[in-house]
Amino acid sequence: MPDKPKVAFYWCASCGGCEEAVLDLAEAILDVVAAVDIVFWPVATDFKRKDLEAMADRSITATFLNGAIRTSEQEEMAKVLRSKSQILTATGSCSQLGGIPGLANLFPSESILREIYFDCPSTVNPERTLPEKEHINSGNVLELPAFSETVRSLDQVVDVDFYVPGCPPTPRTFRNALQILLGDQLPAKGSVLAPDHALCDECPRKGTKPDRLSFAEFKRPTQTVIEEQQCLLAQGFVCMGPATRAGCDALCVQGNMPCTGCYGPTSRVRDQGAKILSCIASSIESKEPAEIDQVLATIPDPVGTFYRYGLPTSLLRKRRSQEQAHSLLAPR
Repeated sequence: MPDKPKVAFYWCASCGGCEEAVLDLAEAILDVVAAVDIVFWPVATDFKRKDLEAMADRSITATFLNGAIRTSEQEEMAKVLRSKSQILTATGSCSQLGGIPGLANLFPSESILREIYFDCPSTVNPERTLPEKEHINSGNVLELPAFSETVRSLDQVVDVDFYVPGCPPTPRTFRNALQILLGDQLPAKGSVLAPDHALCDECPRKGTKPDRLSFAEFKRPTQTVIEEQQCLLAQGFVCMGPATRAGCDALCVQGNMPCTGCYGPTSRVRDQGAKILSCIASSIESKEPAEIDQVLATIPDPVGTFYRYGLPTSLLRKRRSQEQAHSLLAPR
């Protein structure tokens, strides 16, 4: 009997939802377990890093790595898993695009550490101690991961073969990805294993979207009753559907909430945030600068709205100083 494909799962900077997405397969997870040999999955079973390092290079058929890269340990593990795997898949928004952890790129790493260890109301740290990369106590050496300056997507650290989008991927998306990667014919390297068209194309409300949108203000779901059948953009909510890849079954919209963009852009969109911003800016009702500013001011957190999942892989990537911004804009 031939050996079953060897599969690994690993979790970096993320919430753990992608690990739960595997369990969301429900009874189908039994088919997965029967079809593959799970050789590394620390969150579920007692695997150690030394077990992984002892494996032969390329001995793992496919690794599903979720989470962005923020610490030195995460970078090291990504590199080890890359060398041990024939196929390395960036699973979920954080691994593919930087995800919600990537919004930390709006702040210097020093200010994040200061907020956590000094200024947080629940923190008691009178000596104002920060974690040290190496600490020696009674002859014992404790090593901690280094906190890097920025959050990165997986492919900004190692070579990635395929991407499984979503925050987290739906069970159908994950199941289809497994079938594709363990099948006889792989797609082109770099493929995102989800439909390559906009979510609006499969939105259950697409029939109510007008030919031309017109915005006089933007509403917030917490402050306004949402009509359950009408296009969310037509109601004045920021819905990322026009700039977002399909494949999620429009679950948020079916739950009467706007799409937040977790499946990332289609292959025809370079910058997801710029795409939706272009759509919105061209549809503002007024053409007077002051009134346009008033309309845009009703979006309370533009970066968090337009780049919630993809800041590290966007054209922006992070907040820059004025000097850096001027250098980027300087003629070449």
